[in-house]
Amino acid sequence: MPDAKKLARIHRVRTLQLGLTRAEEVRAHEKFASESNLHRRIQALADAVSPAPDTVASAASLGAQAHFRERLHQSSAAAQARVQSAEMFVNRAAEATRAAKRDQSAIEKLLDRARIAALAKEMRALEETPPVSPLKAKRHDPC
Repeated sequence: MPDAKKLARIHRVRTLQLGLTRAEEVRAHEKFASESNLHRRIQALADAVSPAPDTVASAASLGAQAHFRERLHQSSAAAQARVQSAEMFVNRAAEATRAAKRDQSAIEKLLDRARIAALAKEMRALEETPPVSPLKAKRHDPC
């Protein structure tokens, strides 16, 4: 079994790795939220540009609206692809966080086992020490 100093060093490293993966997961969630929000805004813009049946518009304005709506739909499709990419990144980051937590838990269990083994070793050493003879001990009782 590795010594306590080596386990402590590994534990520090695993704790740092866990912190980094948690930060990466938070960034992934923020990016996913940002991309989702952008996609919703683009969809809202595309819905707002759609022609209304009551308005009378010229052919040029209808053409411009159609062109703008087409561009918004292209942007919406690109935003949807970014949302899916961000979602996959969130899933990978969450899995990395779970793996880092498992690694850290394993090291913590090894540390606990090492502490228990050291305590057992100390207890055995105390049990094996020769008893102090009461005859050799100087006693100064009150007379």
